[in-house]
Amino acid sequence: MRKMKTFVTGATVLATCLALLSACGNSGSNDAAGGNAGAGGDSKDKKITLTMLVSGNKAADGQDFELDVLPKMVHEKFPNITLEVQKLPDDQYNTSIKTKLAAGEGPDFFRIWPRMGGGASVIDLAKAGYLADLSDLPFMSKISDGAREDMSYDGKVYGIAKGIDMLGTYYNKDLFQKAGITEVPQNWEDFLAACQKLKDAGTTPIVMGDKDPWWIQFGAYQLAANTVYAEDKDFDVKLQAGERKFTDSKWVQAFEMYKELYEKGYIAKNTLGLGGPQATQMFIDGKAAMTFDGTWDYPTLTAKGAVDFERGFFPLPGNEKGKPVWQAVATAAGWGVNAKTKNLDAVKEVLNYWFDDQSDLFKEWVKLNPSISAFNGVPLTNDLYKDSYELYKNSGNSIYFANQMWPNGVADILQVKFGEIIGGQRTTPEDVTKAMQDKFDQLWNP
Repeated sequence: MRKMKTFVTGATVLATCLALLSACGNSGSNDAAGGNAGAGGDSKDKKITLTMLVSGNKAADGQDFELDVLPKMVHEKFPNITLEVQKLPDDQYNTSIKTKLAAGEGPDFFRIWPRMGGGASVIDLAKAGYLADLSDLPFMSKISDGAREDMSYDGKVYGIAKGIDMLGTYYNKDLFQKAGITEVPQNWEDFLAACQKLKDAGTTPIVMGDKDPWWIQFGAYQLAANTVYAEDKDFDVKLQAGERKFTDSKWVQAFEMYKELYEKGYIAKNTLGLGGPQATQMFIDGKAAMTFDGTWDYPTLTAKGAVDFERGFFPLPGNEKGKPVWQAVATAAGWGVNAKTKNLDAVKEVLNYWFDDQSDLFKEWVKLNPSISAFNGVPLTNDLYKDSYELYKNSGNSIYFANQMWPNGVADILQVKFGEIIGGQRTTPEDVTKAMQDKFDQLWNP
């Protein structure tokens, strides 16, 4: 970001001093990055450009909240502020934001992940000094305790979560009915039976976009919720203490179950050649009955395709018959603020407007936000997730996405090694868990 230049036009000392005083008095007036200019008070008329870098794909239908709605409504509220937003696919984003922050050129706002999860996690970035402390913002008390804590480090809040996300199974109700499936599967045995019925009816049961390797996690974490965490909710705490290992039988079991879906042809062939957009298109075109994904992809997975059909959503039931199903539910990614922003006052003004539950911007955000709100008192607005959300609230049988408690890099190994299984190599579930444990041992530094 450029700094405002001070021009000295006179030859006398007096002229020089006047020029310097003038420059100091107008710091940031025409500069995108200059000064801690707020959006109100004496700085109201100063032109400020704020920058935001986030991950994801542009909304398939209608306006994208971050790219279209947010900049427009911020500028309407604060005519002196221009918000420039760039959105990158997840893998590109993670590389880009780390490079920019390390070079001291990071944006004012940017996407961050809770706990240790994701490529740009709140704990890693806070430790590195890249995040501004947001604890004093007045709306923080309105966010659920869990979502606020997941965006905190060392007693300070460094991020604002989009909400709560659930991993689950999106399904085509019409194809289920055509195959004679009258009820949502409630356990692993029933789920496999449903897949076989779909296959026998000539329908591809499941499609996945495994060319984008993070998709591999979508099924793995749901199965692990039922095999690993249903038995030991503190598994990751014990893993960090050296009391448990990925090579323990329950993680091996989760990968054995996941492998079975590929081996039996229940997941579409050659998914390592299908990216997320292609897999999603197959689902919305009615060419596959199910896909594993999260609530964050609601706009994409409910977009109009080649055929019209009713969607449903249920947790992947990796549980044994007679045992309750467990869900993978976690605090969603959200937004952090650059600790080195030169416009912290303006940034906070924008955030206070955005997350004021009485503001027009907040109401628009709630309407367009695919994640389930983490703000107290905001009701569920999406009936597609009603049953899963009620199960989450009432049963207590849920666990965060597993990678949120792992050092960054362990999930990458999971994706690589299980990708070898998908690709037909001789890699075994035991090989996957051993590689994960080796990477964990290499990276874990309490």
